[in-house]
Amino acid sequence: MSHLIQVFEYEKLKANDVAFFPDETVGKKVIDKLWQYNDSHNNIYFDAIRNGVKFKQYVGVIQIGNITIEILPKSDKHKSTKADKKTWHDVLLKMLVKCKKIRVDSVSEATLRKRFHSLLDLYFELYLQEVNYLLEQGLIKKYHKQSGNLKILKGRLEFSKNVQHNLVHKERFYTSHQVYDINHNINQILYKGLIVLKSITNNNALTDKINRTLSRFPQVDNKSINKTHFDSLVANRKTTLYQEAIKIAKMIILNYSPDIKGGNEHMIALLFDMNKLWEEYVYRMLVKHQNKNLKVNFQNSNKFWENTRIKPDIVLTKTHEDGVKETFVIDTKWKVLDAANPKPSDNDLKQMFAYNLYWDANKSMLLYPHTSNIDENFGKYWKGRANPLDNQCKVGFINVLDENNQLNFEIGENIIKKLINCQ
Repeated sequence: MSHLIQVFEYEKLKANDVAFFPDETVGKKVIDKLWQYNDSHNNIYFDAIRNGVKFKQYVGVIQIGNITIEILPKSDKHKSTKADKKTWHDVLLKMLVKCKKIRVDSVSEATLRKRFHSLLDLYFELYLQEVNYLLEQGLIKKYHKQSGNLKILKGRLEFSKNVQHNLVHKERFYTSHQVYDINHNINQILYKGLIVLKSITNNNALTDKINRTLSRFPQVDNKSINKTHFDSLVANRKTTLYQEAIKIAKMIILNYSPDIKGGNEHMIALLFDMNKLWEEYVYRMLVKHQNKNLKVNFQNSNKFWENTRIKPDIVLTKTHEDGVKETFVIDTKWKVLDAANPKPSDNDLKQMFAYNLYWDANKSMLLYPHTSNIDENFGKYWKGRANPLDNQCKVGFINVLDENNQLNFEIGENIIKKLINCQ
């Protein structure tokens, strides 16, 4: 029976915490798997603590055997409730949708809440939808190289292998030749995604759907798939319909860890850096307000020193009626500042100083998710410009949630007011 654990970023998960693991033996196995997984990824996802882990800024879902751990974002330090977990589960899902990490066009919001046990189940369900759609359309054929023993000479004779395999059977030829069929890398990737799904899902309804999809899938080689297989794919007109399925297959296959260092539980983890997710979400909300007089650019870069470059998150360019252009820089920060002293770090302020100079911006803003703080006034840098009013930076806060406790889709307008239309 599957078991769902929901935690927030920067929270601790301990094997002996009965709120998460009624059986400490199970808890120790899970924590051991998390340690091993983290070790194999340069310890970027969480910190190892005594008898447990402390999560970092990565959010998403981890499945170990029948245990599913959902790591949720949260923009305040208030004590968490069950209602908070539901709210931030929905926020994470909607952020992933808006940032195009997942496409749920054919799945209604009400359906999502009723049908899916975790974010992982949602990805699996959408993958099955995409693969079944491709099967209905008919899988594409491609030319690909095939080697083997034939009774006729076809293609190019492989001399060394022909001698090795056919010293006795003179009537055979070991050749390499071109074949035009469905047994090529793209379809092999789709098939491998289904095989991985079948081995890890704990959802009986999904298992049934996977089996039915596999029964419809034409025979292709069950190859071991790695990153190089995805890197070698070339998009063209014929593969346009495959893009979403390949994107999800890549997430599933490359994040699947079969039987890490012993044990029976396979593991899969789909984790997202919340700093980058927040940055992209802010950008996409600003792009909605882009017009001929306001341009929004994402992750510009500029030469800084020798071979190093600097790259602000977002650059806004406003063209006034007289044709004069004004530039503004935004750097997003997914962290909670001290409510009593909401001051940014010296490093962040120095970074914004450099952005102002390199992008010729008079004003910039460090943008944080809303807590109980209100915006700071623009502060002046005393060097770099003849007039300090031409070189300013402020700390801004934006509500992640709207008045209905849902993800705020109007933050773009709010940010423009704070930075460009402010007095």
